[in-house]
Amino acid sequence: MSGSDSPMLRSDLPLPLVHRGKVRDVYAVGEDRLLMVASDRVSAFDVILPQPIPRKGEVLTQITGWWLSRLERDEGIAHHLLAVDPGHIVDLHPELAESRNSWAGRSMLVRRTAPVLVECVVRGYMAGSAWREYRDHGTLAGEPLDEGLRESEALPLPLFSPATKAQEGHDENITVGRVRELLGDELTAELEHLSRRVYHYGSQVARERGIILADTKFEFGHDGGGRLLLIDEVMTPDSSRFWPEDSYAVGRGQPSLDKQPIRDWLDALPDWDKSPPPPDLPPEVVRAAAERYQDVFQRLTGETLEDYRPPRFPVSAP
Repeated sequence: MSGSDSPMLRSDLPLPLVHRGKVRDVYAVGEDRLLMVASDRVSAFDVILPQPIPRKGEVLTQITGWWLSRLERDEGIAHHLLAVDPGHIVDLHPELAESRNSWAGRSMLVRRTAPVLVECVVRGYMAGSAWREYRDHGTLAGEPLDEGLRESEALPLPLFSPATKAQEGHDENITVGRVRELLGDELTAELEHLSRRVYHYGSQVARERGIILADTKFEFGHDGGGRLLLIDEVMTPDSSRFWPEDSYAVGRGQPSLDKQPIRDWLDALPDWDKSPPPPDLPPEVVRAAAERYQDVFQRLTGETLEDYRPPRFPVSAP
C-alpha cells in the first residue's frame, strides 16, 4: 500500500464529482459505483480546520476495510465495499491507473446505494452528547433513563440511539419511535438489529486489543436490488469513541484515541466561539493528532500503515 506523509487537503480526480463532504470526496465510477476518497481534512465542533492531519485519510479508509473484511468473514454482514487495495481497484477499473498516486491508500471503491437518512448510533457507555443531556435532564432524546448513571459508566445494555443526518451543523438525537415514523417498523427493526450486532462484534474485538468502544455510529443504504448494506466508514476514530482500557475510570471524561489533541487545544482558546473562521492549528497539535490516529490504527490491526496490506474482497469467497 502506498502512502505519503504529505497531507492531502482536497482531491482532484478526472472523474465526475458527486459530493465533497467534510472529509470525503466522492466520485462516480460508471453508473453503479463510487470512489470514496478520504482526504486529510479534519473538523472540530463541525468546523473544517485549515490544517490537514497527515495520513488521516489513509487511517480512516484502511480501518474501515479492516473491519468490513472481518464483519463479512465472521458475521456475514453485507456491505458496499468492493475494493480498498489500490491494485484491486485498478484491476477492476484500469482507467484509474494514471491517477493512482493521488488516491491510493485513501480510497474505497463501493457500490452506489440509496442511503437511509438516519444515523444509527449505538452507545455502550455514558459519554458525549448522551452524557450531557442525561446530566442536565435525566433523558436521552427526551426519553428518561435510569437514575444514578455516572459519566463514562458502562450502560446495563447498549442503547440504540439514532440521530438525524445533518448536512450542516450538529446531528440531533431522536427516539426510536421517531425513526419508526420516518422509516416504518420493519426497516427500523432491521437497522437496530444490524447496528447492535456490529457494535457487539466490534466492542469484543476492540477489547481484545485493550480498547473500549464506548459508542459508534453506522450508516446504511439500499443497493439497486433493495438489499440493505452497511456503508460509509465503519468503527473509525472519526465515527467512534475509542478509549484506552488501561486508563479507564468511571466518573470522569476519558482520553480518546482520536482528534482529542485538536479539541483540547481549541477548547483552551479564550477568543474562539466555535464558529468559522477557525484558527490555525500549531504544528505540535497537528503532529499529536496524526500520532493519535496512527496509534489507534496500529492498536487495532497490529501493524503500522507502512507494513499493512489491505484485504481483497469478497473475503468470504472460497
